Amino acid sequence: MALEALTALCRTYWQPIYVYLRRRGSDREEALDLTQGFFTKLLEKNYLADARRERGRFRTFLLTALNHYVSNEWDRERAQKRGGGTPPVSIDAPQAETMYHHEPSHDDTPERLFDRRWARNLVDAGLKRLREETARREEAERYERLLPFLSGEGEKGYRDLAAELGVGESAIRVAVHRMRRRFRAILRDEVARTVGDRSSVDDELRHLFAVLGT
Repeated sequence: MALEALTALCRTYWQPIYVYLRRRGSDREEALDLTQGFFTKLLEKNYLADARRERGRFRTFLLTALNHYVSNEWDRERAQKRGGGTPPVSIDAPQAETMYHHEPSHDDTPERLFDRRWARNLVDAGLKRLREETARREEAERYERLLPFLSGEGEKGYRDLAAELGVGESAIRVAVHRMRRRFRAILRDEVARTVGDRSSVDDELRHLFAVLGT
């Protein structure tokens, strides 16, 4: 993996890492410090090459590496964890804490909280790509109108939307079908970036939907 691609992956995963550490008992400052220090170490030492060689799920590798890092860092000075220089991943501290407090308040394990944030981030990344593609075709407004149908929640509104747009109901159904198909392809691509072996993509997708469904 190129450094740019690795850095992009880290940006995707810093939120799951942060909420995992918070649920494990770290306070706000410690969780921020450990998150930044972990990614600094990960990139500086090229540990991500191990993930590529193992051809496993990046999600699993990352959590294992994090636990190892934290166990070695509890007693060190926080300033040493930052590694000096420019941090490889920019972390928005207020956003991180707001995001954490919006997670379910029940007694979820840190691992389950990590997986839930991982799944949501991948879905959000997929929706962002879909929105950008639609905007390039100058159909941004249509995207927003069709978005509620993406999950199947708005199917009863096909007729009303068709009337508003002045098209047949069948045209709306076809457009939604195409949007769903494109989103599935995008999401599959996003998941493929997080596994070393593409044969694992289907398993990881099933896990993603299972996490989102709970």
